[in-house]
Amino acid sequence: MRRFDGKVAFVTGGAQGFGAAFCRSLATQGASVVIADIDDHRGGIAADELNASGFEALTVNCDVADEKSVAGAVARAVDRFGGIDVLINNAGLHLTRYNQPFSTIPREDMRALFDVNVFGIVNTSTACLEPMRSRGGGAIVNISSMAAYNPITAYGVSKLTVRALTIALAHDFASAGIRCNAIAPGLIGTDSALADLPRPFVDSIVEDRQLVHRLGHVDDIVAMADYLCSDQSSFVTGETFKVSGGTPLWI
Repeated sequence: MRRFDGKVAFVTGGAQGFGAAFCRSLATQGASVVIADIDDHRGGIAADELNASGFEALTVNCDVADEKSVAGAVARAVDRFGGIDVLINNAGLHLTRYNQPFSTIPREDMRALFDVNVFGIVNTSTACLEPMRSRGGGAIVNISSMAAYNPITAYGVSKLTVRALTIALAHDFASAGIRCNAIAPGLIGTDSALADLPRPFVDSIVEDRQLVHRLGHVDDIVAMADYLCSDQSSFVTGETFKVSGGTPLWI
């Protein structure tokens, strides 16, 4: 029996990047996957690829910052699959545009940042509460960032809030049998990150700040997500796990 046989996973931002990798991993381990994304075109391609590989995937339009959009996406997922067992709150705004001090980031960008990175998690988690409770509980995984541990920019503060939300939701949803944890990725060598960051800056992190001297891989984050979504982590909730090659470490 595969790890997620009979499970239904709802992944926000599931059309590309981390989200698409989460979806493929969950699907190959038996889950029916809901690709919840604001980009219908990419979402449709991702779902078609999974279905063509013999997996079960559904794409739903979902703007996590819009409560009504989230409610509609969750309703479609429940109508198709009967409930939700796993929620990965992956959708987020990031990179240099949002990684600015509060004194310089445009207010419009700051509002969008918190609407997606913070209220988006609240919207999707509360919308999935009853569909998960009806299945006897489940697991939520939020995507934070190592920027949350030195929150000197608007982005860092938004991801610090994700860590706090993870604790709050773990308390709030415990009676429904739902665990809530988070992952704080370090520098991961995605196309978008490498295109956005100067190469000398990337090299300095890998060589001078990390204890593991290589770029992080998407699979490093997927492996942690799989663990936190599975029954192997049934005694773990309210935690944020750093996956960062050992930077920074402290007691």
